[in-house]
Amino acid sequence: QVQLVESGGGLVQAGGSLRLSCAASGRTVSGNVMGWFRQAPGKEREFVAVISGANSTYYAVSLKGRFTISRDNAKNTMYLQMNSLKPEDTAVYYCAATTRYCSGYACSARQVYNHWGQGTQVTVSS
Repeated sequence: QVQLVESGGGLVQAGGSLRLSCAASGRTVSGNVMGWFRQAPGKEREFVAVISGANSTYYAVSLKGRFTISRDNAKNTMYLQMNSLKPEDTAVYYCAATTRYCSGYACSARQVYNHWGQGTQVTVSS
């Protein structure tokens, strides 16, 4: 069983940056597709970005260019670098992993993922 723990969230001013981390334990996830999702108050959880075991990436169109997903397989950890943050980026950010295969847009569906972290709060002030 894989456990995922997010960290790096916090309060930042608009225009600032944060880097989120997602540390996996229990077994290696180096070959697994992993993704980031976020959920703002009163809204559904939405896809942010995904990275494959081969480091192929796919982003939500609205976020591409500001957010960068990466992973360090030696540390069993995934990252999300968030730049030029906006108040509308305020949300709880969740990392997820899956033992299933997917590629590109197909990885944006929540149902693909069978392991989730507890989330980390990101608040962007104006």
